[in-house]
Amino acid sequence: METTQQAAGQQRSANQRRRELLEAADRVVLRDGPQASMNAIAAEAGITKPILYRHFGDKGGLYRALAKRHTDALLNSLRAALDAPAERRERVEATLDTYLAAIEARPQVYRFLMHPAEDAQPSEAGFDVGRHSAPLLRRLGEELATVIHDRVDLGPGSEQLARVWGHGIVGMMHAAGDWWLGERPCSRAELVRSLADLLWGRLAAAGDRAGSQAF
Repeated sequence: METTQQAAGQQRSANQRRRELLEAADRVVLRDGPQASMNAIAAEAGITKPILYRHFGDKGGLYRALAKRHTDALLNSLRAALDAPAERRERVEATLDTYLAAIEARPQVYRFLMHPAEDAQPSEAGFDVGRHSAPLLRRLGEELATVIHDRVDLGPGSEQLARVWGHGIVGMMHAAGDWWLGERPCSRAELVRSLADLLWGRLAAAGDRAGSQAF
């Protein structure tokens, strides 16, 4: 009969194997971007595609696992920028720059997460990147809304307003960053300053919540 210790050991082994497969997938995505296929990822990991399916179900399952991996890392960086000991305008700019720096550093990962491959394999034709990327953007919006609500006194209806702002700012960063990454019409610093100028209205005038770390 399997002991609790044996079960825990098997779970650790399964988690380690999953991490290894995600790292192999990352390497392929960095190389191939949206064209990354399950066949290429399985080959990179030294396994067959059925084994890859056993761990993730399908490309959608693998996508969600990769999206969580990269979103967690991005959110940690965004929180650090928001909580840095600096003036509010500087932290707004640092937060915008953190997002843009992340997509600039790994554009192939960004494109895999946000843009469908134009030449997807027939077996992957049912994979809809837009359907999977929307929850990623919603999660970023909710996380930013929480930060705004916790740190800024927006008066009556502050929770709803914070959510509007959180999702609006994420939408702005995503749309502007997507355009900028494709065309590079200006430097990242110029884009950050321009977006911060757009935001610098009521946010600049709002007070901090009593007892909270100033935003």
